[in-house]
Amino acid sequence: MRKHFYIIVVAVLMLMSGCRKYLDINENPSNPQLVKAELLLAPIIAQMASGYSQDQRQMNKFNQTILGGSSDVSSKIWEKHGFPERSDVGGVMWRMVYFDLGLNLERMIKDALENEKYEYAAIGYAIKAWGYQSLTDYHGPVILDEAFRSNQLSFKYNDQPEVYAKVRQWCDSALLYLDKKSPIDYSASLNSIKGDNLYRGNMEQWRRFVYGLKAIQYIHLVNKQDFKTKYADSVAKFVDLSFQSIADDAGVKFTGDKSANANVVSALFGIYTTSYYNRAGKPIVSYLTGGLRGTPIENPKSSTDPRLSRMLMINNVRDSIYIGGEPNVTNSTVPNILGEFVNNTYQGKFIFRNTVDFPLMTHAQLQLVKAEALFVKGDKSGAYDAYQKGIVAHMNFVNKYIDNKEVAISLNDMKAYLEGGEVAKSAADLTLADIMGQKYIVQWGWGGLEQWCDLRKYRYSPDVFRQYIPLSGSQLTYNDYCYRVRPRYNSEYVWNEKELDRWGALEPEYITKPTWFVTAEN
Repeated sequence: MRKHFYIIVVAVLMLMSGCRKYLDINENPSNPQLVKAELLLAPIIAQMASGYSQDQRQMNKFNQTILGGSSDVSSKIWEKHGFPERSDVGGVMWRMVYFDLGLNLERMIKDALENEKYEYAAIGYAIKAWGYQSLTDYHGPVILDEAFRSNQLSFKYNDQPEVYAKVRQWCDSALLYLDKKSPIDYSASLNSIKGDNLYRGNMEQWRRFVYGLKAIQYIHLVNKQDFKTKYADSVAKFVDLSFQSIADDAGVKFTGDKSANANVVSALFGIYTTSYYNRAGKPIVSYLTGGLRGTPIENPKSSTDPRLSRMLMINNVRDSIYIGGEPNVTNSTVPNILGEFVNNTYQGKFIFRNTVDFPLMTHAQLQLVKAEALFVKGDKSGAYDAYQKGIVAHMNFVNKYIDNKEVAISLNDMKAYLEGGEVAKSAADLTLADIMGQKYIVQWGWGGLEQWCDLRKYRYSPDVFRQYIPLSGSQLTYNDYCYRVRPRYNSEYVWNEKELDRWGALEPEYITKPTWFVTAEN
């Protein structure tokens, strides 16, 4: 008991110290602490990208999008749908929501409301909705009603239906304040590197972001018995109200002149430089080389899909082939996602460059969300239109991330691909596997959480995900696929054991239990 008390006290002191360091950015030594929304926004947005991208490394392994290239057994734990005991690996988003955003986001919203800074209030609620949506989709039950109670050291969890409802409420709050204009003009503050590093104060794009988040939440509910009548049309409506082109893509901006302000998936930032996490998986190679509707080419040197060479690295100059890694093996010969290694430095490739935006949501992704919803509803004509728009949008997205040594995908390239054998020829020809295969390509490298939601919704089905490598038996730590990640170890498993027990989270197999959104239960 004394030992546990000591651990708790130390943890609280560290938390207090960390909070003070975070708020030092706006402290005037001559006056008491002054919390201003304008000074909190930039670091909050940076934490969105940093926190999510770190846990995405584990989700990539579930998804087989990006695997490891190490012989170390511990690098394969997540590929076997397990987790390391007594470790915080996989718990960064928990810290992001309750600490890195945490009270600072609450203070930003409070200051915005009290001082009529409506743009900051709208952005604050949008970020809060995004954070909790991400967290519950990753963990399942999370702290909601009792979050940020300063007089507690243990907290009760709320299950997904309650969290989903609260996220919708925060989305509506964001939309409410997006309709208001502050009496003071904050556009210069927002449109700066110290302000809004997502949209530079473009409030119409924030509005579209909120509608995109609503669409993403509703598409998770495809297994609900009333999805076709209650949710499908809403998904389509929200997508139509969201991103109109790739110009609306939600990408966190970075200058990239040093590690601290580099793109979070770049070599300079550093979380992908370890061989545990930086080898493209075989499914993405297969999808880009004939595997959407046919049999993928073995050891391909080229493809009818123009995205292949612009997204992935060739094996080496000598053989010029594209290969991908497989789960639970050493993929040391698979090329690094970070690009060429020249003068002891990775040069970057696709979204893995030092100075480019890190995407949180894209136009291409949302078009395929719409296609999926309408297909499930039975509107194959509407689904086909969105499906084609999603493919073209992603071609344009890829063009945004090429460097000056690469040739952009041309309109003729796009036309040839759309008319080729890897794209459904008509609405009648369209399948769910067509849509979800394209969505897998579209989300590769950045959309790990939504990709994992997709896999879980359809129970990792090989009929839906044609190039996903099925696992069974000893390939899976607990004889089943993972459906949730346990709560953060060094907070929850140290002092919140009673609440964990209430949810069954003390049992290792807890992670194989489908979360609410996967089930048919309303």
